[in-house]
Amino acid sequence: MRKIGLIGGLGPESTLDYYKGIISSFAAAGANYDYPEIFIHSVSLARFMRLANAGEWAQVAEMLLESVEALGRAGADFAAIASNTPHLVFEAVSSRSPLPLVSIVEATLHRAVVMGLKRPGMLGTRLTMDSRLYQDRFEPEGMAVAVPLPEERELIQKRLDTEIEMGIFKDATRGELLRIVSRMRREQGIDSVILGCTELPLILGGDELGLPFLNTAAIHVAAIVEYCRA
Repeated sequence: MRKIGLIGGLGPESTLDYYKGIISSFAAAGANYDYPEIFIHSVSLARFMRLANAGEWAQVAEMLLESVEALGRAGADFAAIASNTPHLVFEAVSSRSPLPLVSIVEATLHRAVVMGLKRPGMLGTRLTMDSRLYQDRFEPEGMAVAVPLPEERELIQKRLDTEIEMGIFKDATRGELLRIVSRMRREQGIDSVILGCTELPLILGGDELGLPFLNTAAIHVAAIVEYCRA
């Protein structure tokens, strides 16, 4: 069984979700308390956001690489970044990483291909929604990824910053997010929703509005567990 390294803290709520998800996966498989060794290096969300919002992506990559190296020194055999937005520099980090890295985007792409999706919508942080993080990997597989309108992206980011990242989950906010999804289905023709921020599954469930919701955190956890067992 390979030892797992997690880059956490981006944010803390989803890091907890990852840890519980990994342990639950082994428990469900009848592990009889034989859980894997898990190392978590929790980085500063404030520092990450300062660098990312300033467009200092080379420094973001260095920050994450330092975290991977710390996990390697601790004894991890491979690592994963427990967040979507940092995957904007995934290639820059993985190309220099001393450990194999499991990508959340690749894991989600594989799930979407298996499901036969064609027009997924994607909600996430403003940085992720404004980027082509998912589009560049999904389009070669025949899937066009749609994102919310600019004002909707601002609203989602505001709710992440002031509520969801802090573990505050309001019914009113859930309603706002679902109204955005409803509009995207009506006007943009989406056939599914990628929850492209690992905190969003904490407030949105799996089958609202009759659309499949892809919980990227859970999908990533499954890929981590699979790699751990390989």
